[in-house]
Amino acid sequence: MKELLLYMAKNLVDDPEAVTVNEISDEDGTVLELHVAPGDMGKVIGRQGRIAKEIRTIVKTVAQRSGEKVTVDIVD
Repeated sequence: MKELLLYMAKNLVDDPEAVTVNEISDEDGTVLELHVAPGDMGKVIGRQGRIAKEIRTIVKTVAQRSGEKVTVDIVD
């Protein structure tokens, strides 16, 4: 899931080198924290959060197919 999130985020932003993903596992599943450059936050979130919502939907759907529970947090 981490690689999928990295791939999507790097293709959305102007500074792909600044994109990082931290993977945190807990009892509720896995949390993926997406970090991007401050100037690219708007591109990852999108208007009214539409892009962020779609990123979360894609990652969640792929994770469910493999029996995992994954959440995506966009961190500034």
